[in-house]
Amino acid sequence: MKPSLVVVLVPFLVAGCSTLDALNPFASSGPKMAELRPIDATVQARAIWQEGVGKSDDYAFTPAVVGSSVYSASRDGTIVRLDDGQPVWRIKAEQALSGGVGADARIVAVGTAKGDVFAFDAADGKLVWKAKASSEVISPPAVGQGIVVVRSGDHRVAAYDTSDGKRKWVYQRPSPPLSLRVTASPLVVDRYVFVGFPGGKLIAVSVDNGAPLWEGTVALPKGATELDRVADVTSAPVIDGRMICAAAFQGRVSCFDLGNGNLMWGRDISSAAGLTIDSRYVYVADDKGAVHALDKASGASIWKQDKLFLRKLTAPLVRRNLVVVGDVQGVVHFLSRDDGSFVGRLSTDGSAIQAPLQPLGNNNLVAQTRSGRVLAIEAQ
Repeated sequence: MKPSLVVVLVPFLVAGCSTLDALNPFASSGPKMAELRPIDATVQARAIWQEGVGKSDDYAFTPAVVGSSVYSASRDGTIVRLDDGQPVWRIKAEQALSGGVGADARIVAVGTAKGDVFAFDAADGKLVWKAKASSEVISPPAVGQGIVVVRSGDHRVAAYDTSDGKRKWVYQRPSPPLSLRVTASPLVVDRYVFVGFPGGKLIAVSVDNGAPLWEGTVALPKGATELDRVADVTSAPVIDGRMICAAAFQGRVSCFDLGNGNLMWGRDISSAAGLTIDSRYVYVADDKGAVHALDKASGASIWKQDKLFLRKLTAPLVRRNLVVVGDVQGVVHFLSRDDGSFVGRLSTDGSAIQAPLQPLGNNNLVAQTRSGRVLAIEAQ
C-alpha cells in the first residue's frame, strides 16, 4: 500500500483491513483491478527524455519543476538536477530520504524519516543548511516567499528561512486518534500557507508567522468506528483565481473562497489521490479509480471515466485539452477534457507512478516511477 493510505495507529490495521483491501489492487480477495482495453488513440504520447534516479521504495518522491530544470530524489539519498533531460549535478545526501522534492530557483529541499531537513544550492547541489523537524518528513517541502515549509508525520507544519534554515514558526492543531500518513506538500501562495489536516480540515496560515487566518471544513467525519470516521485531506489543495479546492478521503471535494474560507460548494466524492482545476472544471480521481469532471462554479457532474477501476490513480493533471493520470502499473492515461474518453496511453517501466504528475513547460509533463525513472512526456 502507498504510504498515503497507511493508517498511523497500528492496532486499527486489523480491524480496518477489509476497508483498506478495497483500495488495494493487489489484495488476494475482493474486487480486482481493471484490465486495460485497447483504445482508438487520437493523441500520440512519447517520452522526450528519461533518466534513472533511484528507487522510491514505499515513499512517493515528487519531482520539482522550476523552468526547464527538474529536480528529483530517491530513497537512497540521490538528488539530481536535470536541465532539458541532461544531468547538471547529482549528489548523495548523508541519509536515506523519505520526502521531496521542494525547490525554487535558489534552494532544493528534501526530508528524511529521522526528521532531518536538507537544503541544497539549486545551482551546484552543495549543502546550504540542515534543520530538524519534529518527526519524519514524507511529503515534499514547499519553497516560496523566502521560507521552506515542512510538514512532518505528526502533522506539525514548520517554516524555515531559506537563507540559513533558522526556524521561523510552527503550526500544530489537535489530531483525531486515527489518521492517515500524508505525502502531500503544503501550498505557499502570496501571504498564505495552505495545509490539509486530519478530520477534513483545510487551514490557511500566515506566511509571516504561522498564525491561522481561516479554517475550512472539506469533510465532516462520520460513522460508528474510528476507521469509518477517518476523513483526512491527504492531497494538496489546488487554486484558480479566488477559488481553492481540496479533497478528503472518505469525505468530499470542497471549494472555498481563497480570501475568507467561505464554502462555495461541496460534492460527496472520496479521494486520497487528489484533484486539479482549470478555467472550466475541477477534476478529481476518486478512491475507486474513477476520474470525475465537475463544474467549477457549482460542482455539478460533467463527466465520469470509470474504466480505470482500482488502478491507484495519481491526481489528474490538465495539459491543453487533455486530462492526464498515472497508475499503479506505470501507465499514463490521456483523457479528453471535454468528455473523459480515452485518447492516448503511454507505458513507462511497469512500476507504479506514486507521486503526482508535474507540469513541464506549456504542454508537457514529468512523471517519476517507483523503480526510479524520471520521464518528460509530450502528447501530440
